[in-house]
Amino acid sequence: MNSLSINDERLLRCLRSLGAIGRDAEGRLVRLAASDTEKLGRDQFVEWLKEAGIEVAVDRIGNIFGIWRPDGVVDDAPLMLGSHIDTVINAGIYDGCYGVISGLEVIATLKEGGFQPSRPIVVAAFTNEEGVRYAPDMMGSLVYAGGLGIEEALASVGTDGSVLGEELARIGYAGENEPGFLKPRAYIELHIEQGPVLEREGIPLGAVQNLQGISWQKVTVEGDANHAGTTPISMRRDAGYAAARVITFLRDRAKASNTPTVATVGCIEFEPNAINVIPSRATFTVDLRDPDEDRLKQEEAALAVFLETLSREEQVTIGVERMARFKPVEFDEGIVRAIESCAAARGLAHKRMTSGAGHDAQMIARIAPAAMIFVPSRNGISHNPKEFTSDKDLVAGANILLDVVRTLTSEA
Repeated sequence: MNSLSINDERLLRCLRSLGAIGRDAEGRLVRLAASDTEKLGRDQFVEWLKEAGIEVAVDRIGNIFGIWRPDGVVDDAPLMLGSHIDTVINAGIYDGCYGVISGLEVIATLKEGGFQPSRPIVVAAFTNEEGVRYAPDMMGSLVYAGGLGIEEALASVGTDGSVLGEELARIGYAGENEPGFLKPRAYIELHIEQGPVLEREGIPLGAVQNLQGISWQKVTVEGDANHAGTTPISMRRDAGYAAARVITFLRDRAKASNTPTVATVGCIEFEPNAINVIPSRATFTVDLRDPDEDRLKQEEAALAVFLETLSREEQVTIGVERMARFKPVEFDEGIVRAIESCAAARGLAHKRMTSGAGHDAQMIARIAPAAMIFVPSRNGISHNPKEFTSDKDLVAGANILLDVVRTLTSEA
């Protein structure tokens, strides 16, 4: 099985070339979904697909598919590989892009090696995984899996006032295929860990067995604006103080728990946002995550009770808006075992893991068996230009993806 390996130089060259596309005047990597800079990245990916002799298809939500369907292949349900190439603002070069480029490299290697798969092999670059410009994140794969209607998604209004459908048409990636036009037999996503576990434990490969559930809420606290110097503390309806109590409640609860629950307040705004005025409004987000659905529900319920109590104690009005809610995902045991077996065959230490971040794999898992492969991230840093994975680990992960693909497409 190990007689075939990916082209190291080509994999790394393509990954770095893609990482150079979409730099702003300050040198930051910014390829937001359906933007001019993301178009450049899309164009480069499509060019590489064509150079490799791989058929290109685009669906209505802008997902790009490179389809390798060798002559004589009868089964039409493909093995799908993929991830995304859109980025956050001031991104690193590996998040998402590593999975897409590795999928392309696996197909190119198999083609060049004369491998005859039992089914088509497809590499996908899904639209708007990051969710920076349009909400929700993982949108392209969610639409593809039937979890969000295509018309609703295309009507999404971005943070800059743009409309997703109009932007996809403008950059030339409003495809004709209906989302879901290819139903995969299975799906595998290779990704950097974006966390510290593999590096800390000195393990080069993770077989991802599940993915945490995610609960996103927006909380709005309404109080009264008043003079910061003349209003006694006991007479304040301070929306800013109420927000601070929520933040500390979430942190203290997570720290006191012996579970993997995490809680984050990532966005916050005060009104009128003046140094000498008590905030009349605080708006902030709450991100709750846990790999167990019952525990995640318990955390949501605990927050709801706390907000109700806080509203009474501080005499403020609190509203909550659900932004996104995804249940935990259990990945396919057979694919996870195949990843472990292929890692063992190459002499790579490995461990089963939970993904702390959301990925396209969790959406595709709704319609097909799916799993993920992780490689280490230095210091666990991601969504940051300091994001880094060694060439050795990048190549090793791509070779395991190659071996798993060969395993799964050598079966009838």
